[in-house]
Amino acid sequence: MSARPAQELLGSARNDVALLPKAHLHLHFTGSMRHSTLVELAGTHGVHLPDALVEDWPPKLQATDERGWFRFQRLYDIARSVLQTPGDLRRLLRETAADEAAEGSGWLEIQVDPSGYAAKFGGLTPTVELVLDAARDASEATGVGIGVVIAANRTRHPLDAKTLARLAVQYAGRGVVGFGLSNDERRGRAYDFEGAFRIAKRGGLLSTPHGGELLGPASIRECLETLEADRIGHGVRAVEDPRLLEQIIERGVTLEVCPASNVGLGVAETASDVPVRRLYEAGASIALGADDPLLFGSRLAVQYELARADHGFSDAELADLAKQSIRASAAPDDVRGRLLAGVDAWLAG
Repeated sequence: MSARPAQELLGSARNDVALLPKAHLHLHFTGSMRHSTLVELAGTHGVHLPDALVEDWPPKLQATDERGWFRFQRLYDIARSVLQTPGDLRRLLRETAADEAAEGSGWLEIQVDPSGYAAKFGGLTPTVELVLDAARDASEATGVGIGVVIAANRTRHPLDAKTLARLAVQYAGRGVVGFGLSNDERRGRAYDFEGAFRIAKRGGLLSTPHGGELLGPASIRECLETLEADRIGHGVRAVEDPRLLEQIIERGVTLEVCPASNVGLGVAETASDVPVRRLYEAGASIALGADDPLLFGSRLAVQYELARADHGFSDAELADLAKQSIRASAAPDDVRGRLLAGVDAWLAG
């Protein structure tokens, strides 16, 4: 297994991680909303928010048991219910892109399951077209490139996933860059969604399923072998199986590691317990992500700060992480080149 010797990565002092150019590859649509926007839209549309999303925000979560996951999902669904007009969706993406720009993210891949919004916006296809149009407007307004990952829900029937995969392929090259699989790993095996991912891969989309968060290596292996993952959402439990980790590295699969999310859901007790350093030194490609800032209370730059503070990452190592996120993205070559050059400039200080 290849390793990355720390002595080869001698960094400068402590540059501002918010100025470090990077790509953000693990961010969910509703979960990207600003807390202030959630509260404002709830008031506008008469949606009652529980204390966990108002006075006690960010909520105290624990999803390692089914009751905890149900509460997490309930809070997410309540938050999604405030998005009731096309203007609300456009606002969310515009503000999210502005927040990404402020955090140094020059390329964002935002994940959305259009099934959760279709009833309000005229069906699956109109919802996807609205999201893509809003993403283009947000990109033009902020300078942040945006790709959309259409995600299937593993708690729904695999035939629903095939429908989404065919829809996603229709918009490949027109804003959709990948196909994902989210929700509770314990309630839907990756194996069951092989048909949907085969459609997506044949259509030129990246395979980006979640795995290895609430379940262990077996879940990751199904994503790797059955779904032919290009990236794996989370994947941190690959450290429990050295041979699996070797395969991930050999295949060049990137792990979308979300430290604050792992702590927030109880996957790790503290940020120090998230195996960022172990994965990195083993030679794994890592793209740090914020997952759901609305529920976990922190955005992308904080994930880099956690790598620095809790895992001792030098500036050179943080720059390396940023480059890994850029290279693992679906960003156009010119955007990649610009961001990679910006990382070198940041490190030069």
